[in-house]
Amino acid sequence: MAGVIVKNPAVLSGEPVFRGTRVPFKALTDYLEGGESLGEFLEQYPSVTREAAIAALEEARDSLVAHLG
Repeated sequence: MAGVIVKNPAVLSGEPVFRGTRVPFKALTDYLEGGESLGEFLEQYPSVTREAAIAALEEARDSLVAHLG
């Protein structure tokens, strides 16, 4: 599920969102940072699938690891 997070200047001023939605990726990280569960995030944003949320976290992890070398 590569490319689950996308940026488009016409959608939320270019903020990274889940593909096919207007849900910002930052909403997921804010939920997790605040101690909420993935399930609670998914209940609040039903247009995001569990698979998409997990894929987004994996993409973020992979990007960070690649950036750090």
